[in-house]
Amino acid sequence: MIVAGFGFRGAATRASLEQALAAAGGPPIDLLAAPEDKADAACLTDLAAALGLPVCSIDAATLAAIDTPTQAERVLAARGTGSVAEAAALAAAGPGATLISARRISADRLATCAIASGDPR
Repeated sequence: MIVAGFGFRGAATRASLEQALAAAGGPPIDLLAAPEDKADAACLTDLAAALGLPVCSIDAATLAAIDTPTQAERVLAARGTGSVAEAAALAAAGPGATLISARRISADRLATCAIASGDPR
């Protein structure tokens, strides 16, 4: 399973997420993932509908428990993980998941996306 994990600010748009996803590249995506407090955001649900993909919401404790290769101090202080996008992708992809693409930032700097591969079982 290939998962695109997202982190984004409240002002992010579907275009922000699309830009971050395009920057992350990778193989075809099976699932989108985001923190549970943002999983219902219009920008993400619009993207999911356009792509015909489900959204997996990841709780804060799970995100904070994942050590990510990217370490943004602001994100670490706010969310307990260095990269929300990387943590969400890894969590949704399941135990033993690996990153295909570390977080990439949208052109407007409102969204990040990382891609992971794994077997969610």
